Amino acid sequence: MRQQLSVNISKLLNSTTIALTAIVVLISLFSCGNEKKSVAPSVECSDSLAIMSTYGVSTLISDSGRISYRIDAEEWRIFHKRNPPYWAFEKGVYLEKYDRGMNVEATIKCDTAYYFNELKLWKLIGNVNIKNPKNERFYTNLMYWNQEKELIYSDSYIKIEQEDQVTEGIGFSANQNLSVWQIKNTKGIYRIEE
Repeated sequence: MRQQLSVNISKLLNSTTIALTAIVVLISLFSCGNEKKSVAPSVECSDSLAIMSTYGVSTLISDSGRISYRIDAEEWRIFHKRNPPYWAFEKGVYLEKYDRGMNVEATIKCDTAYYFNELKLWKLIGNVNIKNPKNERFYTNLMYWNQEKELIYSDSYIKIEQEDQVTEGIGFSANQNLSVWQIKNTKGIYRIEE
């Protein structure tokens, strides 16, 4: 009788174990199907990420061991995987150009700037304010500086203040140091000697 009781208990334990295992597996399957994962969304377009972001930038740029420029910017971001790749100064930029005696000979200031390094092209946007070595002031909302062609140009409104006159127009081109320039569709206020 003991043997039969032992066999019955063993069968009961096996049946109970199998039933409990089946219940645990079924509960696991149903609970996994309804579970929501807490995962941050992936970035699908890697070219939208800057490979470098720098804040509070003040840097000097030299040419043949001589300091030529100083750039100040609140934020500088580099987008290396964009086509074409570019540097972004979306919170404004200020640039000073120095002569051989380290005197400031020209300045550029604007709200936003992009530098397309492969094209050697600057795009200056919003409240562009430039002072050239002749102390002439250039004001516009959009200007391009092509370093490869040594050309500065715009198709937007521009105002140029000189010592004795103010010239305005739509469209502009100049050499790289702004010593020779031309405005299209001009109007202005000129002093005439009698």
